[in-house]
Amino acid sequence: MLRAYELKMSVREAEEKLPRQLLASLPERDLKLVEWHIVKVSLDARKKEHLKHVYTVDFCVHKDGTEPDILEKRLLKNCKRIRLEKTPVMRYDEVASGESVMKHRPVVVGFGPCGMFAALLLAERGYAPVVLERGKPVEQRMADVEQFWTDGILNEESNVQFGEGGAGTFSDGKLTTRIKDVRVRKVLEELHRAGAGEEILYLQKPHIGTDVLRIVVKNLRLRILELGGEIRFQSRLTGIETAEAADGSRRLLAAEVNAAQRLETENMILALGHSARDTFRMLRNAGVEMRQKPFSMGVRIEHKQTEVDLAQYGCSREESHLPPAEYQLSCRCKNGRGVYTFCMCPGGEVVAAASQRGGVVVNGMSNSSRNGENANSAVLVDVRTEDFGSEDVLAGVLFQEKYEALAYEAGGRSYKAPAQRVKEFLGNESDSGTDAGAVRPTYRPGVVYTDLADCLPDFVAEGLREAIPVFGKKLKGFDAPESLLTGIETRSSSPVRLLRDENLMCNLKGLYPGGEGAGYAGGIVSAAVDGIKLAEQIIRKYRPWGNYK
Repeated sequence: MLRAYELKMSVREAEEKLPRQLLASLPERDLKLVEWHIVKVSLDARKKEHLKHVYTVDFCVHKDGTEPDILEKRLLKNCKRIRLEKTPVMRYDEVASGESVMKHRPVVVGFGPCGMFAALLLAERGYAPVVLERGKPVEQRMADVEQFWTDGILNEESNVQFGEGGAGTFSDGKLTTRIKDVRVRKVLEELHRAGAGEEILYLQKPHIGTDVLRIVVKNLRLRILELGGEIRFQSRLTGIETAEAADGSRRLLAAEVNAAQRLETENMILALGHSARDTFRMLRNAGVEMRQKPFSMGVRIEHKQTEVDLAQYGCSREESHLPPAEYQLSCRCKNGRGVYTFCMCPGGEVVAAASQRGGVVVNGMSNSSRNGENANSAVLVDVRTEDFGSEDVLAGVLFQEKYEALAYEAGGRSYKAPAQRVKEFLGNESDSGTDAGAVRPTYRPGVVYTDLADCLPDFVAEGLREAIPVFGKKLKGFDAPESLLTGIETRSSSPVRLLRDENLMCNLKGLYPGGEGAGYAGGIVSAAVDGIKLAEQIIRKYRPWGNYK
């Protein structure tokens, strides 16, 4: 099979014309297309009057009277109009099982993308993992989240951060990643198998959407159960028990669950998520080595999606025949701080994402259709470890908690979020909230118009004020006066990293930290890939559980 790159077609042309375009680009005639499928499709929007889709396609052709190998060599040698090459091998190869015998089943703590895919691989290979998830199954979790958004009643164990699927369940469901790893393909194929659309396998910027993602995570749960795994919801890791090994190191013996149950295991994957602050504190007290880690902080900005479409496409979405437009912007401030947009949600909404009482946190979410009135994105400023003001390894957590509490106060102590129009924020004037403006807030349980600078570090407010006009020059309308800022966003990444060695273990033997919470991933796919890597470490060492239980 061959791979063709840079096949371009107008966005107005139907995808059904792609095979004809492919054959026309090849240097021989009378070819019959035996097989073809799209590997990737992206958008070339550099010339807004000539928007194009750019395809990468795998294909196989036949020509009467010509041997397949000879035909393939001729095409590779003589093709001038497009780039051809032999289809590269991108296949996930399973690691071989080891020979050591496990005394107890492996435990996976957390059922977000990292823990879910670690558990899935272990279950597929016969290791019968036990999953501990402090939150609830997605069906019950959705009800708790809706109650919080409607009535301001927060369940600290079942919310946007905690529960089946992790924080990604209430997001845009982006599947983009910068890592190059064959495990990425396995992640995408498993998500597709669990209910995500086939397009995630080839779109340059695939996404699932929160509505479909809720179905996908439930189906992954059912598959793990069918394969012999066990999932214990409302089961929080409250302690770990260790013993001294012969070499002087400490080894895992058991997990303490809900401060009441003891679960023996010699292998535990920690897929905590970035908001498990109480668990971070427990692990620090138990002697797990960790260090401070920089993160980012800022606000959510909302625009009319139609305005973003016009700025990106040069016309309306209906005229362009394209999905809702996205953007990604960044700049460097005069003081050296980086400012960037993050987790842009076309046609989405700003959501309440607190997981602790007395704090306001915002995030972004959109359905698979991305058909909401507003676009929103985080606008974040670098937060460095020296900003924490302490050598405490969890000083970053305290830093987040401080400003989340200030946002709670600014919102009237009811989980309403502080908000401000761009014109007032940039002019440092008080916003009365009497002018509804062109952009209506989507955040529930509601917003309070106030000065956002009161609940942000000075350097974050200054960075946002410098960057927003710069972004307005890159994307027309970004700094429009009636655009809306809602605060605050503090959970873009973990403020701590749990240290691990070349075997992906921390200093306590048998304990494998990973994913976003441990500081080793930055999104759904990268966290899932890290979970697979952690499971592979256990597989390499031990026989499957079913072989000797």
